[in-house]
Amino acid sequence: MDDQAGRSYGDMQGTVRPTRRRGWVRPLLLLILALLIAAGLWYGWQAWERSRQPTRAFAQPPQSVGAATVGRTDIRVLFNALGTVTSLATVTVKTQIAGKITDIGFTEGQVVQKGDFLAQIDPRPYQVALENAQGALARDQAQLQNARLDLKRYQTLVAQDSASRQQRDTQAALVRQYEGTILVDQAAVDSAQLNLTYCRIVSPITGKVGLRQVDIGNYVQPSDATGLVVIAQIHPISVVYALPEDDIPAVQRAIRTGRPVPTEAWDRADRVKLEDGALSSVDNQVDVATGTVKLRSTFANPDELLFPNEFVNAKLLVDTLKDTVAIPTAAVQRGEPGTFVYLIDPDSTVHVQKITLGPVDGANVAVLQGLKPGDRIVIDGADRLKDGAKVIVPPPATAPAAPAAANDNAAAAPQSGDADGPAHRGGGRRRGERTPQ
Repeated sequence: MDDQAGRSYGDMQGTVRPTRRRGWVRPLLLLILALLIAAGLWYGWQAWERSRQPTRAFAQPPQSVGAATVGRTDIRVLFNALGTVTSLATVTVKTQIAGKITDIGFTEGQVVQKGDFLAQIDPRPYQVALENAQGALARDQAQLQNARLDLKRYQTLVAQDSASRQQRDTQAALVRQYEGTILVDQAAVDSAQLNLTYCRIVSPITGKVGLRQVDIGNYVQPSDATGLVVIAQIHPISVVYALPEDDIPAVQRAIRTGRPVPTEAWDRADRVKLEDGALSSVDNQVDVATGTVKLRSTFANPDELLFPNEFVNAKLLVDTLKDTVAIPTAAVQRGEPGTFVYLIDPDSTVHVQKITLGPVDGANVAVLQGLKPGDRIVIDGADRLKDGAKVIVPPPATAPAAPAAANDNAAAAPQSGDADGPAHRGGGRRRGERTPQ
């Protein structure tokens, strides 16, 4: 009885004790889980705050930037192309007869006029040939004169029935033979005179003389490949360049106005303008290999700044946009929004303003949409900005370096950095950076 009661009591306690343990373990596990979740959220929030702190520290100080006011101006529509300076006439002067050079009448690099003396070939052999031809001509002329007198006599005798007609006809044929001989002799005289003229070599064009290829005493002949000298016309001179076929309609419209189409020639670095000219001709077909059309512009070149075969940048002016909205090209930014500028608001904050660009003219670019005259935009320091950033625009320095102006700039500079000194160009001294002693 007691044993059964003891077992029953033991069984009861064996079944009751595990139930009591499960009752307080589950809340403990839930509490631990809640604490872990809370700790994770807290650490995540702290990490997020730490990640934001450098950006805040960098963005909080106002950035010192350069600014410009949007205005209106005339924008030239220019087509730019790489061109080659080409002489309108280049001549390799060669001799037309063989002989020895006895005189040279030019200096290397000299500008010669058409017909100026260049070189002299020994004329004596050709003078002798001329005299020989003239002698043969005189001899045959005498024979012709005698044959004509005999022909008259035969004609008189035939009329008197004192000579046969055969003799008369034979004499008439002899006269014609001598006349032909005279023509041959006259051609020989003319040829000898022409060769004698070729002994004196003159410039066929007006241009600049290159390096001399022969010296006095050299024997020259027409088969020489190098010739005596090369002459290139440089006043005027031309530039040949190519434009894409899509630009040709605008060029044709400019030509149809009847006014000269101005062209500028700049150096290869596109820094110095060399000469002003005008479009002179357009090729009559498109190069199918490149999709371009060749054009030629002519330049007076009074200072000889354009040199044959020199590479230059040609700028063809096809139109001018009058009184259009324009900004400096330095203000234009390109990124994820597209083409944009940083527009300065009245509260000295900036925001991204998308714009539509037009033609570029030097340091300015036309704005077709997005800005209006009077807007202030950032032109320097935009790489340090983001949408909504605070900025300050230092006052422009006056022409005379007055101490007061310098002090004002120095006093305004610390506003864009920390309290220790002027701000860096990158947007102020960063947290933890030590001030140089």
